[in-house]
Amino acid sequence: MFQRSHIFCLFFLVILSACNVAENATNGAGPVALASYAGPGPLRGAARPYVLGPGDRLRLKVYDDQNLSGEYEVNSGGFVSIPLVGEVRAAGLTTSQLEKMLTARMKGSIAQDPKINIEIAAYAPFYIYGEVKKAGVYPYQPGLTVGDAIATAGGLTYRADEKTIYLQHAGTGTQEAVRLDVPVPIFPGDNIRVSERMF
Repeated sequence: MFQRSHIFCLFFLVILSACNVAENATNGAGPVALASYAGPGPLRGAARPYVLGPGDRLRLKVYDDQNLSGEYEVNSGGFVSIPLVGEVRAAGLTTSQLEKMLTARMKGSIAQDPKINIEIAAYAPFYIYGEVKKAGVYPYQPGLTVGDAIATAGGLTYRADEKTIYLQHAGTGTQEAVRLDVPVPIFPGDNIRVSERMF
């Protein structure tokens, strides 16, 4: 009788522990990879308004004030530094949201009724390395796929694994395996790794 009770208690504890692990994983508290940058999530601009992130270059136009107008880059921390205004958090915002934030910052102190326009001058580049002929950093253009990125890097080397490519979206700390024969989109700041095939 004692042995049965003991086994039952042990079994109950195992089940309880498993439930806790599952709950933690669901809530993001489990042993999952941490994002390297706590800014906008992956797939920036996919089927939704594009949100800014590190490496994006902005063209700021302040009407009637040429001193503030110019191009500014979102730094690695997600901020953009503008003269007289200071550092402003840009990562995770759309250009429209950043326009409103800057207007509020400038109104009354820098200009009475500031009129601001922000455009993306250049997207953050993508990175590709491993078994490609010209590994490096390349400019991003909307609509690029993994296949396009590899072609931009001069194509695969003869040692490359042509079946599986590893893609890491900006803002995440994990890589996902994708097939080269599927048009998988990439986004600004993404990392692409082409591994060597097993002979």
